[in-house]
Amino acid sequence: MNDFQTQIREGIPTHLPELKPYDPLVNHAPRRRDILTHEEKKLALRNALRYFPVRLHGVLAPEFAAELRDYGRIYMYRYRPSYEMKARPIGEYPHKSVQAAAIMLMITNNLDPAVAQHPHELITYGGNGAVFQNWAQYRLTMKYLSEMTDEQTLVMYSGHPLGIFPSHNEAPRAVVTNGMVIPNYSSQDNWEKFNALGVSQYGQMTAGSYMYIGPQGIVHGTTITLLNAGRRLKPSDEMTRRTRLFISSGLGGMSGAQPRAGNIAGVVSVIAEVNPKAVSKRHSQRWVDEVFDDLGKLTHRVRKACGSGEVISLAYHGNIVDLWEYFADEGIWADLGSDQTSLHNPWAGGYYPAGITFDEANKVMAEDPERFRGLVQASLRRQVAAINRHTEHGTYFFDYGNAFLLESSRAGADVSDGKGGFRYPSYVEDIMGPLCFDYGFGPFRWVCCSGDPVDLATTDALATRTLEQLMKDSPGEIQQQMSDNIHWIREAARNNLVVGSQARILYADARGRTAIAEAFNDAIVSGKISGPVVIGRDHHDVSGTDSPFRETANIYDGSRFTADMAVQNVIGDSFRGATWVSLHNGGGVGWGEAINGGFGMVLDGTPAAGRRIRAMLFWDVNNGIARRSWARNSGAISTITREMERTPGLVVTMPVQADDNLIDSVIG
Repeated sequence: MNDFQTQIREGIPTHLPELKPYDPLVNHAPRRRDILTHEEKKLALRNALRYFPVRLHGVLAPEFAAELRDYGRIYMYRYRPSYEMKARPIGEYPHKSVQAAAIMLMITNNLDPAVAQHPHELITYGGNGAVFQNWAQYRLTMKYLSEMTDEQTLVMYSGHPLGIFPSHNEAPRAVVTNGMVIPNYSSQDNWEKFNALGVSQYGQMTAGSYMYIGPQGIVHGTTITLLNAGRRLKPSDEMTRRTRLFISSGLGGMSGAQPRAGNIAGVVSVIAEVNPKAVSKRHSQRWVDEVFDDLGKLTHRVRKACGSGEVISLAYHGNIVDLWEYFADEGIWADLGSDQTSLHNPWAGGYYPAGITFDEANKVMAEDPERFRGLVQASLRRQVAAINRHTEHGTYFFDYGNAFLLESSRAGADVSDGKGGFRYPSYVEDIMGPLCFDYGFGPFRWVCCSGDPVDLATTDALATRTLEQLMKDSPGEIQQQMSDNIHWIREAARNNLVVGSQARILYADARGRTAIAEAFNDAIVSGKISGPVVIGRDHHDVSGTDSPFRETANIYDGSRFTADMAVQNVIGDSFRGATWVSLHNGGGVGWGEAINGGFGMVLDGTPAAGRRIRAMLFWDVNNGIARRSWARNSGAISTITREMERTPGLVVTMPVQADDNLIDSVIG
């Protein structure tokens, strides 16, 4: 047994591991707010020590107290494993259950330094999207997974492994919840407090559900968004601009996908980022082509690129507010604009205000939270004012689901449409909702557990052939989406999108997802694929998320603030064949602003896996289409009607349209 396997099986060591020095070269989470009272700090320490034998408390208590004081959280850095954190071939994980081994693979991928935003703090993306709250939880979870069988289920409470419980082989191997607090205790301050106490965490979407595949996932979503957003623009004047200009911000976690997506979509993208480590990481990974810290030089480069028809991604190491304002002053108007700062987390490192440096902001954030809040809100007002100047010259600006418009409105920025809504759409309202979600298209993804790039190439070919065949008899409304995704998967290998595990993503409907998964399962049987394949999706999907300012933003019957769909989806997935399921508070737009869930399913070439594919994927997509149909969304009505015609046993309650003149006359 090698050292990696020994440490996995060991769990939390009975001895005291060597204290690990704080590595300044790693991108660390910012210091969190000092939000606990004196008595609550005692409680946080008491909570942390319960993972360890009493004989170690004398050493660990002052150490953990220092972490709480210096970082605002107890991460238990001493217990960070010494082995390299990355996704390994599934056979290298000690296990009794292949399904459990697949979950271990996905967890280690989420914490890979090449993938994770703040790996030593167990944060995968979004500034606070956590896999675990501390390293003791990681170690104990991996030990449980290495020991459990297919007759047991691991229960996870916000990163804490509650235990392994007897179940059966058709039950999920893991059931995960993150941040599920009583609704009245779901404010930003509540998250800070509960997380500092060590009793809850913000799992984002695919961080706490072990389904993150690096920036590739958001590259695809952003590419599809940019392609469809570009189709909304008027034809450009090729005498002055031969390539469209896209302006946005963020190169850290998921936002780091924007420059690569811009290249694939064929635009000039300019992305601002204040964190030098994030800029350096994306440039070294070749996800951004060139870096500038001088706005004058950047302006010259943008004019040259747009004028010559060049496709290129440019990073501005500086504040997005300065970028929007400078370009407006210079008369360089964006064609497309958005924002991917982590405004679901505005007071704890998700947004850095203009006017002070990155290091100064980190200091003020921790030492003077009220001043920091004021700086952020003033910065948002400036940013919106500059964006408004651009949109007056034809820029199509869209909220990318990061709570930009929501937090800007709370800051008093000029984003109101005068009717109780926002002057700019969410990308779901204009693009993803009516063009994708209403027709069942969403982010289907898979990971080749062998770790072999040859297997990934095989799955790419299988997915391409499957979609090409399905497109032949697909209705006209979805032909463009089919075409975009066939082009995407054909070019996926050439675009060099893999970071971490051998993973891929595309958008497909229920029919497409099922056919692709069945093709994979058959290929495992025949030996064309050498090992199991994990399938899953982003929570940002047709049925996976109830989020009134993002995933359900194009639902207009008043139900977008309800969360029945996401909760029902997880429940339904759990007894239809999912290997693991997860349900989260927050995700994308912030704690208290959404309920979302997801799943993972291991394909192993067995008939049982084929049965699970057909049962679970059908529900996982059509639940959301049925809900969107009831909301009177025309695309969803046609989609679910077509599904009922071809699927025996499916009966969906359909809406009856009321006459608006009658409603007006009755209400008066």
